[in-house]
Amino acid sequence: MIVSFKDAFKLIGVIIVAFCAVFVCTFFLNFYLDAKSLERLIDNEQTRIMYDAQMATAQFTCAISGGFLALIAVVMIVFYIKLYVDKHSSDLGVLKAIGYSEVKIALRFCVFGLSVLLGTSLGFGCGFAIMPVIYKGLAIEGLPEIVITFHPALLFLLVFLPAVVFAAISVFYACLALRRPAYELMRGRERKIKLSKRTKPEKERSFLKETCLKTLFGNKPLAFFVAFACFCFSAMVQMAVSMESLIPNGEMSWIILAIGVVLAVTSMFMAITSLVNGNAKNIAMMKAFGYSMKESAITILGGYHLFAAIGFVLGTVYQYGLLTLMINVVFKDVGEVPEYTFSVPVLFITLVAFIVLYEALMLFYAFKINKVTVKTIMLES
Repeated sequence: MIVSFKDAFKLIGVIIVAFCAVFVCTFFLNFYLDAKSLERLIDNEQTRIMYDAQMATAQFTCAISGGFLALIAVVMIVFYIKLYVDKHSSDLGVLKAIGYSEVKIALRFCVFGLSVLLGTSLGFGCGFAIMPVIYKGLAIEGLPEIVITFHPALLFLLVFLPAVVFAAISVFYACLALRRPAYELMRGRERKIKLSKRTKPEKERSFLKETCLKTLFGNKPLAFFVAFACFCFSAMVQMAVSMESLIPNGEMSWIILAIGVVLAVTSMFMAITSLVNGNAKNIAMMKAFGYSMKESAITILGGYHLFAAIGFVLGTVYQYGLLTLMINVVFKDVGEVPEYTFSVPVLFITLVAFIVLYEALMLFYAFKINKVTVKTIMLES
């Protein structure tokens, strides 16, 4: 069996994204359904305003976080399947050559839905476990305490349905990826960068720049994940700190902060690890021709600084727009919620933390690049 159950559980990024999406949606949707039954008990305007604001927050948060993270999970699944097909192209080509149809081979990729099932199951369980704390923070003055109720429909909607949908997406994309002729799959399409020995400084600088650009534009999905990782860190950290002073629900601030950091580190780890592994032969050859660890690291990783900066800026704009929308639209009639203004100190602190974390990660991978040798690559071939 080319695609095994073990392969499905290697999609750590997909598992974590599915976990985060379902974790947030579980307690907000459950709260929405449980609080819906108390609407008939509302007897004054102030309680009605707070009730409507809390219900709108639950709907708004689920739509934004669930929809956005679901989209990211789709991109991750597609990205991983592409890597998998490229890596196992010879085996897949042999199967096609001996008579297996594209659909029959692609059906084996449905096991990738198990990674989503694992993530959604963990997210649902943890979301349900944390509900007492969330319900306490979302309590509505003037209404009795909201009793936590288990809703089987949510279990199906948030756990099993996403797994089935993502399994179908995996099969569909695998069919598209396998449409190449069998001989092309068996031959593979390995991207190589031609290398020349170090000569004059002018040629060296030109070569390093050209190699950097080829590496960068030859791995566009990785550029997206780097930008996404920085977007998550920027948006979630600033949002968590700002919410601490805006909404008296400290637990939500910590949850948002944790989700942002986990998503950022996971996405960055997946992207840079794939980048280094995909360029292992090129890195080994560069070292063989005398290029230093610093030169190799800058050539392979340096081009992604721009995408990291773009992701950070977009994350800043996103969190400002989202909080402005929540405060000025969702909570506009709730008098005790303070007015929201953009915080420059929070931006500066987040930027410093981001630079330290990002550069530390780049330094780690620079040392990892230095461990790649020609001997290692020859032994793996």
